[in-house]
Amino acid sequence: MPARFLRAPIAPTVSDDGLYPFVPSISLDTLWFQVAGTICNLKCTHCFISCSPSNHSHEMLTLGEVRRRLAEAIPLGVREYYFTGGEPFGNPEMLPILEETLRQGPATVLTNGMFLSPDRCRSLKRIFDASEYSLDVRVSIDGYTAEVNDAIRGAGTFEKILGGISNLAGAGLNPVVTVTEACEEAGSPAGRARFLDWMRSIGLERPRLKVLSLFRIGAEEGRLRAYESWESLRGRHLTEDESEKLQCSSCRMVTSRGVYVCPILIDEPRARMGESLAETLRPFRLEYGACFTCHEFGVTCRT
Repeated sequence: MPARFLRAPIAPTVSDDGLYPFVPSISLDTLWFQVAGTICNLKCTHCFISCSPSNHSHEMLTLGEVRRRLAEAIPLGVREYYFTGGEPFGNPEMLPILEETLRQGPATVLTNGMFLSPDRCRSLKRIFDASEYSLDVRVSIDGYTAEVNDAIRGAGTFEKILGGISNLAGAGLNPVVTVTEACEEAGSPAGRARFLDWMRSIGLERPRLKVLSLFRIGAEEGRLRAYESWESLRGRHLTEDESEKLQCSSCRMVTSRGVYVCPILIDEPRARMGESLAETLRPFRLEYGACFTCHEFGVTCRT
């Protein structure tokens, strides 16, 4: 049977030193690209990797680099592709990168929406229509009022994000609106219902909402707090079911500095798994506070 259709058996997730559990590498279903590096036009106060216009700890990926990784992904059975940053549409090759990816599989872009001009949205729709695979555009916002959102994302960002959402809808694309629990209402059923009502009010007839837990690293450490000592998987033993539900058991993240275990830990040197995709398909030690968040709250960065 070709390798791309194999799923590895789940080995017991026993820590080598009895301190932290390991998550096995079960498959490589999802491949992420830090396509804009850590370079972003915004400097959000809750950003877990502290992206900003001046943060060059990870650089932008070129079309050639993405093509090389797409070729690596084929025999490994990757099913879907995600692009994040930084701000992906700050990468001047983002449209051809998406066009290339959509020849191979479904793609999702995580964006702050501020570079989504009418022309760019029409180009995205043309690329989507030319592919047999799906294209999702996830637009981040942190409140359904300027007062709440702009306190986190910066003055004037609310109206610009709304413009990007409107341009996507006008081009015939239905975005996923993503909000973090930095907007306190987002964590409750009533708050989510209000978000959905707001999305309908701005013209999204079939609203799609994703709510994400906060990771208390990067800029978020300074905004509210860092992880407490008890927020850890130290001494835990994962069941097979728990391992399968963790995204890091079936994804990897490509950056300009190599391949990391997941989209969250690209600032952790020990989370760099290697240079090629194939060599990174091995167990990972869950020793970080962010691992606690993913495990306890069932976090997935997938759409």
